[in-house]
Amino acid sequence: MQLAVSVHKQLGAFNLTADFTVTGQRIGLFGPSGSGKSTLMYLLAGLLKPDRGTLRLDQTIVFDSTNRINLAPEARRIGVVFQHNHLFPHMSVRSNLLYGWKRTPEHERHIDPEAIIEVLQLGKLLDRGVNLLSGGERQRVALARTVLTCPRLILMDEPLTGLDEELKFQVIFYLNSVFSQFKMPLLFISHSLLEMRLMTEQILIVEQGTIKQQMATEELAQSIWSTPGQNYVNLLHLGRPQPLGDLWSYQWGDIRLILTEYGPNNENIFELDAREIVLFKHHPEATSARNVLPCRVRKLFTAGNRVRVELQCGVNTLIVQIVPESKRELELAPNKEVVAVIKASAFKKVL
Repeated sequence: MQLAVSVHKQLGAFNLTADFTVTGQRIGLFGPSGSGKSTLMYLLAGLLKPDRGTLRLDQTIVFDSTNRINLAPEARRIGVVFQHNHLFPHMSVRSNLLYGWKRTPEHERHIDPEAIIEVLQLGKLLDRGVNLLSGGERQRVALARTVLTCPRLILMDEPLTGLDEELKFQVIFYLNSVFSQFKMPLLFISHSLLEMRLMTEQILIVEQGTIKQQMATEELAQSIWSTPGQNYVNLLHLGRPQPLGDLWSYQWGDIRLILTEYGPNNENIFELDAREIVLFKHHPEATSARNVLPCRVRKLFTAGNRVRVELQCGVNTLIVQIVPESKRELELAPNKEVVAVIKASAFKKVL
């Protein structure tokens, strides 16, 4: 998917000027509240008209002020999942799901309703009224309804706001399942860096009505680390675990990790705080930690009294945070071999 935007919009005292071209399947709009993220989404969806400029989705011009092109929202085939899901309260879950699908031309219906119902585990909810659903269930229904209109792009505006942490991660699991299986382009709007890291590959940073930067999501995560009070958290994608006594063994690339926590999925995501990893010059003779990984230093970056060490561990990258004195004692430099030691209890399951 390629999205090319060059628009201006004045709303009272607020000015939005967006000028960018981005290519990819999972794009994020990241910035604080009031920066213009939702305004840009409304312009893309055709719910708000730019004062001037152009909007192009792939080869389709959806807005061009000079040539007086302004496709109606339904003609753009851009689906929207709002922060407040806007389900039809007088309809059942089934009727909500099929509302847009029935109004989509048959030649554009390339997603089977049964497939999305299965992926989002909505089968037991189909005859239920939407007012009887939990917050997470309502978001799953709203997503399924949008997917069934078979859009060329889905916009999600802060869809996890208001959900508690456990429920939020459950919804993210379903979101990843949908976008992986149905290969739909996504523009995900949020002010949460963790949500961005779990849902996107590239990020557009929005500040005061303009696109300030465009970068890979992980590049943003690492750049924020240099801000005082911010610490880096590794996100590890681990396979299905194998029992190992009263612990669990996971495949991580070409390395096996031992954890205390069980993950039930074929792919599980765990957090590992960069401060929880201890470095040694050589393999320690004995340690209570269960993970002892031979690694090689790739990069070092110093910010105040903290040093970020980027390690190559097999085919994967691991970020470690230490203090400058440790860097000197270990004689760390690019290409130096070290041993990373991690306790089995240091990993926290996210998805």
